Amino acid sequence: MTITTTTHLNFPGTARAALDFYQEVFGGQVQATTYGQLGAPADSPDAALIVFGGLTSPEGFRVMAYDIPGSADPNSGASVAGNDDAGTTSATPSPGARREYGMTITDRPFFLSVRGETLAEVTAYWEGLSAGAAIIEPLAASAWSPGFGMLTDRFGVTWVIDVAAEH
Repeated sequence: MTITTTTHLNFPGTARAALDFYQEVFGGQVQATTYGQLGAPADSPDAALIVFGGLTSPEGFRVMAYDIPGSADPNSGASVAGNDDAGTTSATPSPGARREYGMTITDRPFFLSVRGETLAEVTAYWEGLSAGAAIIEPLAASAWSPGFGMLTDRFGVTWVIDVAAEH
């Protein structure tokens, strides 16, 4: 038996923008189906939002994305990735994680990890994701990797970018 896992990200009405951004960074094809395409009335506030979205790149990057119904109003108070402690979407993301004394301190239930074979490979992803991001740990050599960095992107997703260590 073979299984695959794909990270499924939930957004407050920004799934399409996030998928387009991730496509710029990783390449590949975006697939998106709206609530309206599945029968929501055209005048519904959620009709244009994504109910099933995803990105798949030839290099193997995959992510799914979804807009939480009723959350497109940034003042709705929905507790989702990309919201600050007051429940409002912020232009500069709250990192959700920080480094202190060589440790990662966080309130996030997960990080999205991208691991490559070379520093050059992951540097390109880092540079793309860092546009508008809160940098938690700059991409640099670490005790466990030739390259490690952590950031929270402008959509509130915290990423760990690293190079696989040689064994």
